[in-house]
Amino acid sequence: MLNFLPHALRGSLAGLLLVISTLCWCLPLLSMSLLKLVLPFSAAQSALSKLMSLIAEGWIACNKGWMNLVQRTGWQVQGLEGLHYDHSYLVTSNHQSWVDILVLQYQLNRRIPLLRFFLKQELIWVPVIGLCWWALDFPFMKRYSKAYLAKHPEKKGQDLATTRKACAKFKRIPVSVFNFLEGTRFTRAKHDEQQSPFPHLLKPKAGGIAFVLDAMGEQLRTLVNVTIHYPDGSPTFWCLLSGRLKRVVVRFEELEIPRQFIGKSYDQDEGYRAEFQQWVNQLWERKEQLLAQLHREYPASA
Repeated sequence: MLNFLPHALRGSLAGLLLVISTLCWCLPLLSMSLLKLVLPFSAAQSALSKLMSLIAEGWIACNKGWMNLVQRTGWQVQGLEGLHYDHSYLVTSNHQSWVDILVLQYQLNRRIPLLRFFLKQELIWVPVIGLCWWALDFPFMKRYSKAYLAKHPEKKGQDLATTRKACAKFKRIPVSVFNFLEGTRFTRAKHDEQQSPFPHLLKPKAGGIAFVLDAMGEQLRTLVNVTIHYPDGSPTFWCLLSGRLKRVVVRFEELEIPRQFIGKSYDQDEGYRAEFQQWVNQLWERKEQLLAQLHREYPASA
């Protein structure tokens, strides 16, 4: 534990450890990705995908190490029982901070398959990490606005085609496909702009996970619905690095995905779209109730 050090020094050391760890783990990862390119055989692809997931899990374990080193965070966690490493899951969570991703990885690493996020296409250019995401088959998406599709109708349906192509790679191995239903981090300004009916949440966007279910619903039987609460306010990444993340409350809930949502077309079946949106809104109503309860049970420090 480095509690005796000033926060600025702890943050600098943690940042250095993160950079060194990332560079060390990305070298074997990228080497494996080159082998995948030159060995396009099913058995080789499966074995290499497994090895690459193990490498990524090793990197996440190192991140857990420096997180424990700079601060003994108080974790209040429930609901991890029953999750299995060899099952496939659809995973979602509320979104308040970039720290959310490390919180999820901290708790879920090696409990369920490696979390794979749907990423904006532009993020492939993030130095080092962008290449690692590409090597691990993270899906890169180019989303089109309604206004753009109105002018370019030939692009309609490409989101789903891209999703299907990305998810096809996951059929070889157990996978956890992750999606932030809110689509962006919660801020009071965004909340007010949306006029969200949920005091602690932005409006959920159902299309992302609907496309995933369309592409690989037979493989995904359950949803892991995660609720994260920071009693002392939404932390910045620097708060995490410098040891200021004192308390985190996380609740995991495993839910059966209704079978009537499998094999349907979200963008073409209006009745299904309305039913699916209703289901997602019900999930968000329950999450809002849970967050209100957690705010009462774990108030901010005096």
